[in-house]
Amino acid sequence: MDWLEQVKWDANGLVPVIAQERGTGDVLMFAWMNREALQRTAELGRAVYFSRSRGKLWAKGEESGHVQQVHQIRMDCDNDVLLLEVTQLGHDPSIACHTGRHSCFFQKYEGGRWTAVEPVLKDPADIYK
Repeated sequence: MDWLEQVKWDANGLVPVIAQERGTGDVLMFAWMNREALQRTAELGRAVYFSRSRGKLWAKGEESGHVQQVHQIRMDCDNDVLLLEVTQLGHDPSIACHTGRHSCFFQKYEGGRWTAVEPVLKDPADIYK
């Protein structure tokens, strides 16, 4: 069986993907992939996702310069979630989030509200010109 056939794609032909930083283990972001995005990621060794809002493939870093080099692609026990082990590359390798933060998971639930617990490392207006 083809390795792409083993993935349990949802009704829209997508699978959820978690990007985890090599070395630190930090969860950097969550995204989606379709079959083509996963195949390109495996071929290029760089993260390519599927943007649901734009309805097209999105090579991480194509606008921001914050590219993700992929070291490993793992699949969970149900074959319906992927985990990428990545290294951030580019202009500022400490930034993975479009908000200019290290991780997209920068909000923490505390005392009945969400609080930003990671600083903005670079103003998004300076990233996306």
